[in-house]
Amino acid sequence: MQGDRLHWWQTRSFVALLALASTIPLLWPEIPPLVDLPGHLGRYRVQLAIDSVPHLRAWYDFRWSLIGNLGIDLLVIPLERLFGLELAVKLIVITVPALTVAGLLWIAREVHGRVPATALFALPLAYSYPFQFGFANYALSMAIALNLFALWLRLARQGRFALRAWLFLPLSCLLWLCHTFGWGALGVLAFSAEMIRQHDRLKEGHHGHWLASWVRAGAGCLPLAVPIAFMVFWRSGDHVTGQTADWFNWQAKINWIAMMLRDRWQVFDLASVLLLFVVLVVGLRHRGLEYSRHLGVSAAFLAAVFLVLPRIVFGSAYADMRLAPFVLAIAVIAIRPRPGLSWRGATIFAGLGLLFFGARLAGTTASYWLYDQRYDRALAALDRVPVGARVLTMVGRRCQDDWAYSRLEHLPAMLLVRRLAFANDQWSMPGAQQLTVKPGPARGWSHDPSQIVTDRQCRGEWWRPIRRSLARFPRGAFDYVWLIQPPPYEQALVRGLTPVWSNGDDVLYRVDPRQPVQPRRNGVSSPR
Repeated sequence: MQGDRLHWWQTRSFVALLALASTIPLLWPEIPPLVDLPGHLGRYRVQLAIDSVPHLRAWYDFRWSLIGNLGIDLLVIPLERLFGLELAVKLIVITVPALTVAGLLWIAREVHGRVPATALFALPLAYSYPFQFGFANYALSMAIALNLFALWLRLARQGRFALRAWLFLPLSCLLWLCHTFGWGALGVLAFSAEMIRQHDRLKEGHHGHWLASWVRAGAGCLPLAVPIAFMVFWRSGDHVTGQTADWFNWQAKINWIAMMLRDRWQVFDLASVLLLFVVLVVGLRHRGLEYSRHLGVSAAFLAAVFLVLPRIVFGSAYADMRLAPFVLAIAVIAIRPRPGLSWRGATIFAGLGLLFFGARLAGTTASYWLYDQRYDRALAALDRVPVGARVLTMVGRRCQDDWAYSRLEHLPAMLLVRRLAFANDQWSMPGAQQLTVKPGPARGWSHDPSQIVTDRQCRGEWWRPIRRSLARFPRGAFDYVWLIQPPPYEQALVRGLTPVWSNGDDVLYRVDPRQPVQPRRNGVSSPR
């Protein structure tokens, strides 16, 4: 590790190869199958077309404002002109795992001097559950934050503190603009690293004192503090809504830890998380391994933030869940070999880490291919939807939180993307994004989660049973009803709805508002 010879996992070409390999699962799907991403695509379409398509202004309101959640929203403006909206978003999303892998390995190299063999175990976390859920701006900001943290460490190692200060004044602002959480994570990482550096510096001069190191670290991180002014301006606006709630929900936090690699196959995903914790234990117990103080403290600081964060921040759910995978990733890359670890021992760790990364990539690639096939089957309905139509969508799901999401919850937004048609899956979060939905005649069927339907009333959820939704939706407000993988329902509920397309699982109906609904009291039948 400390010699002049570079091992195969420490070369720049190998790191570049790993970053490129991390994009493989996203190459085939036309739409990256991330739960919320189709909904974001719909918002981008409104953002780009609302000034030129009058009927969009009748359904949506879009107002630009300075908020810490604009990463891809801004990037699609120039890229859409070059590649079209869908390809532009796909290209941006593809960069997220590549940047995450590169950032983790760069951090490891800056702290340890070389990339330790055990760092390869952290790379599957590039496809962590927050990324799978489709938190697009957040995932991009965290990937960028990792690389900026590596740059922060590199400039400190080179003693170029003035340059670092001037560079990070604009960089921290741009990162905040991408997503607030990425900026916050960079601040935590930078402060923890600077605190250790200042402590060691004071200790060398026989003036070691933790309080002094904290003060000096805070002063060193002042270039990262400019976005605090943006935060105050953003959160003090009259348009801002959303509560901060659900503090110290320990059961939820335990679940987030278990679900860090949640995708499709529960046993495989849980076993993968367990393996990462085994690696952490091996780092403590193995006589040839040790933990870096710098990254160990950084992981501890991030863990403390994860424990303190509530589940809901400013109306945005899953705030704490998003941080969990990065706590684990920083803890894993904190492990390094002691001087006595043999070349053979290091090679074994590198080989096992590479095997783990490859297995997770293969599983994710297969999973995304299956999701893509399901997307294609459902989206064939769009060929029968006229441009500008008003479509009520109903996507079936169970009350039980199945490990493998169908990832169909926001697929209706592709109506906006491809047909400039109304879709009722857009969420309204004033102060958190620019788009809000005008209820109009659609009333309670105009926005998320009105597109989610179940076979019965689910406890603690706003989802409607399909029987109630079909019976009560305002027929005069919609031209079509699109059922995607619906639960069984009574045929009488679709009286006045003319089927115009079906693939066996999904059905597209044209609405005749003059026909009343006459549901039967007994007997349930399926349209299939």
